Amino acid sequence: MLTYEVVARYFFIRPTIWAAELSQLCLIWGCLLSMAYLLTLRRHITVNAVTTLLPQPAQRFCAFIALTVVVAFSSIVAFWGYDIFHDSFVRGRTTGSLLNLPVWIAEASVPIGFGLLAVQGVVELIGLRGSGTTSLGATHE
Repeated sequence: MLTYEVVARYFFIRPTIWAAELSQLCLIWGCLLSMAYLLTLRRHITVNAVTTLLPQPAQRFCAFIALTVVVAFSSIVAFWGYDIFHDSFVRGRTTGSLLNLPVWIAEASVPIGFGLLAVQGVVELIGLRGSGTTSLGATHE
């Protein structure tokens, strides 16, 4: 989209009204929807310099605490994000740009993305007990 916008603007002097706004929407939705999947793959950024020195049960306890915080935080953000999304949906707010998209399209990504992360966090908490995995991130040594 952005390549098309650059070519249209600078070579044909015909800028679009949609490219920048739609690319921002794709970025927002892509980032927020990928959070739960990345937790499944253990690709979130973690700092485990100290936890790797701990025995396995202590590492598992640290992972339990971290996942509990992720679930709690994600649930709070999803709850309040839904409130913001719903308010914009009811009021019919728009972006105010030339494209004038409804704001709720972007705002809906917050409760959905963080809701999925909370659910995946619960799944990971359940699976933590029976697995041998103690780290929530990938190892990059």
